[in-house]
Amino acid sequence: AAGAARAAPRARPRKGSARSRRQLALVIGLTGCGGCHACVTSCKEWNGSGAAGPMSDQNPYGADPSGTFFNRVQTFEVGEFPFTETVHFPKSCLHCEDPPCVPVCPTGASYKRAEDGIVLVDYDKCIGCKYCSWACPYGARELDEKQKVMKKCTLCVDRIYDTRLPEADRRPACVMACPTSARLFGDIHDPQSDASRAIRENGGSALMPEWGTQPANHYLPRRTTRMRIHQDELVRSDNPLRVEGHLPKPADDAATLEDAGF
Repeated sequence: AAGAARAAPRARPRKGSARSRRQLALVIGLTGCGGCHACVTSCKEWNGSGAAGPMSDQNPYGADPSGTFFNRVQTFEVGEFPFTETVHFPKSCLHCEDPPCVPVCPTGASYKRAEDGIVLVDYDKCIGCKYCSWACPYGARELDEKQKVMKKCTLCVDRIYDTRLPEADRRPACVMACPTSARLFGDIHDPQSDASRAIRENGGSALMPEWGTQPANHYLPRRTTRMRIHQDELVRSDNPLRVEGHLPKPADDAATLEDAGF
């Protein structure tokens, strides 16, 4: 019938895409993220001098800084005053199981590994055309303005397989650095992995699933806290020192730090 609502077509795997037997990914708990940027700085430190680096900066300490990052934390406010909350949302490449950035690459520089599902960029083949960044619906790819190649999160692939490191340290730098353990790493195709259990038991979800890219990274939902605000808490009190008109002053005969020998 004319004007009848149509069901959205099911997303089909893109030509050449194949589901990996293993799919390594991050699981991020939004309740635990406090926006400290430890994941951002540790990522920059490790990858800036690693196999995926360098990560160039342009005028980093100026009024209009810019640079290349694999991981960023977006912070925004939700709700209406006075019932507002601050949300910290870490975002990097989601290592989609059906990544749209791969088939659009004209040189084959962007590819997905069959053995672990990690999406990578071959810098030697990349020509910096930005097709992959236009195809990515999450804005997870950035052009290194110095090297003129596209860069993105690698899940610290040079670290997680490094047998010289202790087993406990073979995890992405961002996971190691998170002070609240809000970031997990593992194979989401393994139902017994910590990552899979966290998704299953905490209602984890993928970002913007309507795009049909099947993001491997998942987010655990925020727990909301009911706020109770009294009316008098919305009224700003004057500083008592200003009301008195003078600053507190010790008595002339009061002991000082010099008297105590400091």
